Amino acid sequence: MALTQEDILRKIKDNGVKYIRLWFTDILGQLKGMSITLSEIENVLEGGQGFDGSSIEGFVRIEESDLMAWPDLDTFRVFPWDLGGEKVAMMFCDIKNPDGTPYDGDPRYCLRRNLQAAKERELTFYVGPELEYFYFKNSSTPETMDSGGYFDFSTVDDGVRLRKKAVNFLEQIGVPVECSHHEVAPSQHEIDLQYQDALRMADYVQIYRLIIKEVAQHSGFYATFMPKPLFGQNGNGMHVHQSLFKGDKNIFFAPGNDYNLSDDAKHYAAGLLKHVKEFTLVTNQWVNSYKRLVPGYEAPCYISWGRRNRSSLIRVPMYRVGKEKAMRIELRSPDPACNPYLAFSVMLAAGLKGMDEKYKLAPPIEENIFHMNSSKIKKNRIDVLPNSLENAFREAEKSKMLKEALGEHIFTSLIANKRVEWDQYRMHISRYELDKYLPML
Repeated sequence: MALTQEDILRKIKDNGVKYIRLWFTDILGQLKGMSITLSEIENVLEGGQGFDGSSIEGFVRIEESDLMAWPDLDTFRVFPWDLGGEKVAMMFCDIKNPDGTPYDGDPRYCLRRNLQAAKERELTFYVGPELEYFYFKNSSTPETMDSGGYFDFSTVDDGVRLRKKAVNFLEQIGVPVECSHHEVAPSQHEIDLQYQDALRMADYVQIYRLIIKEVAQHSGFYATFMPKPLFGQNGNGMHVHQSLFKGDKNIFFAPGNDYNLSDDAKHYAAGLLKHVKEFTLVTNQWVNSYKRLVPGYEAPCYISWGRRNRSSLIRVPMYRVGKEKAMRIELRSPDPACNPYLAFSVMLAAGLKGMDEKYKLAPPIEENIFHMNSSKIKKNRIDVLPNSLENAFREAEKSKMLKEALGEHIFTSLIANKRVEWDQYRMHISRYELDKYLPML
C-alpha cells in the first residue's frame, strides 16, 4: 500500500527523526541531495524542494538551472544509525521542471520511462544484481585486509564483521538480502539483494553502496566499488539477473523447450547480445572499467551466451523443477560503479527491441572462450566488447537504440562527459610509462 503524507509525518514523529535527506542521482550515478528540517517537511511533501541544478553533472545549464525535487513517499526510510547524535530519515526524489513536468536529465525518470514501455506490454521488469566490492585499510592505497578466496568461511576477521554489519543495516532499513559471501580476490566481498522490480532495485543499489561505504568508514576502513583496483586480481562485477513477468507468470519460462527458455526469452537475450557493444558505455562507464574486461579474470569480454560457461557474456542459470518464477537471464558484463537507473534502462530497452523485432538467438557456446585461439573464436563468430572507454563511446554515439533509451539529454551529456574523461586519461603520464620509458629513452 502506497504511503501518504500523513504516514510519513507519523513515522517521523514515532522515530524521533530530526532531519530528512532528499536524494537524487546525477548521470554518473553519484548520489546527490540535501537535508531539510522538520519545520520544512510538510511544505516539501506538498510542493517539492527547489534547487539549483547547474552544478549537478549532466543536469542543466546555468541559464535554466531551477529544478524541483519531489519526494517519492514510498521510499521513506529511517537510517539504522544516529548521525551526529540525531535520527535521520531519507527519501528518493523525482526531479521535475518548475512547471511540474518530468526533467529529461533525471536518471530515475529515464528508468520510469523505459519501465512504462514494458508496462504498455503488460510486463514488469525484475532484476537481481550481484554487487562485488573490496575492503581496504585506507582510501589512498589498495591494501587488502585478508588473503581469502571464493566462499572462504574461516575465522571472523575485520572484513567479515564489516560485511555482516552492513547486511544487518540493510535489513533494518528494509532492503532484503538474499546472501553474502567472500569473493574470489583477497579482501573482496559480495552481498546479493533479493530480486525486485527495477525501479525499487535501482534505489536499493544506491542505498547498498552508501551503507557499505558508511559502515567501513565508521570502523576506520575503506570500501570501494572501483571496477579494477588490484593488478593481477579479479575486478568488481555486477552480474544482473533479469526476467519479465506478465502478472504472476514469468514469460521467460517455457517447459520442455531448449534450456527451458521461451521464445520471448531468446529474443530478449538476442537483443542484449546485439546491442551490448552500444550500451557498454552505460554499464561500464569509467576508464578503469576496461581494466576489468580482459580475458582470464572471469569478467566477460566475448559476446556469447551459455549455461555453464562463465566466460560468456550471458549465462542462463540451470532450471530447477518447481522454480519457474526463478527462470532468468544473467548479464555478466556490468560493473557496480555504473548508474543503476541508466544500466537497467538500457538492458530493458535492448531486450524489448529484441522481442519486438524477434531477433534470432545464436547457438550457445559452452566451451571456455578464454582457452580458444583466435582462429577458433573467428570460426565461431564470437564478437568482443569495446576494450577501452574511447571505443565504448564510439559505439554508443552511433546507436539509435541507446539514444531512444536514454533520451536526447542524457545521451548527449553522458557521451560529452566520457570524452572529457578519456582525454584526461589519455594525456596523463602514468607510473608505468615513467618506469618503462624514462630509463631507456
